[in-house]
Amino acid sequence: MELNLPPKVTTRAFERLAEIGASDQGKALRIAVEGGGCSGFQYEIDLDEAKDDDLCLTGNGETVVVDAVSLPFLANAVIDFTEELIGARFVIENPNATSSCGCGTSFSM
Repeated sequence: MELNLPPKVTTRAFERLAEIGASDQGKALRIAVEGGGCSGFQYEIDLDEAKDDDLCLTGNGETVVVDAVSLPFLANAVIDFTEELIGARFVIENPNATSSCGCGTSFSM
């Protein structure tokens, strides 16, 4: 039986948050899961202020927050930052997703 661990944030993701000055603005990177999108669920990734019931993941002086409702959907996930020809973005490698769509922000379980 695999343990449900909180998501992990890569060094590259924390470095990108530092580059854009998130903590200097009093903000954290919020990762949320909502119903919708082309596969049933979609990720909402935004700069936001941390709330009392958020899980806070910190590194490099920066913070990534996940709300309590989204947390089970993100168990054992990896939050990363990637730069590709199509652009630079935060990405989520989610072992709970049974399928995802080409946009990279929508998935099913």
